[in-house]
Amino acid sequence: MEIPQHHKQTVIPHIMLDGAAAAIEFYAEAFGAVELVRLEGDAGRIAHAEIGIHGSTLMLGDVDVPFSTPDQGGTPVALHVYVPDVDGLTATAVSSGAELLRAPADMPYGARQSMLRDPFGHVWIFLTPIAAA
Repeated sequence: MEIPQHHKQTVIPHIMLDGAAAAIEFYAEAFGAVELVRLEGDAGRIAHAEIGIHGSTLMLGDVDVPFSTPDQGGTPVALHVYVPDVDGLTATAVSSGAELLRAPADMPYGARQSMLRDPFGHVWIFLTPIAAA
């Protein structure tokens, strides 16, 4: 996997909500968004999608653990960052006080990924592309 150009050198917001498909339709109509990626989950839910809005990327999907909607008292947002060494960054973050939600693991889409919660309640997803075999 290579880091997509529109993911380089940026923190990518990832919102989780009820009704992700309807949100994509709204963002297309209201903001001129273009759907880039859609991964379907169970029962027609969207596990992950990406839309482009005038050169910027927004990730979104239907809410699922460890996320919840604001009316459920949780955070509906994650922040994605591609980094050179997800394992090293994860270890440093945990030793600095971040909560480990998911340890670094190789994902089927070609990245090694971890998930952390910072002391302020925000969820961060760090990724490092895996070299092709």
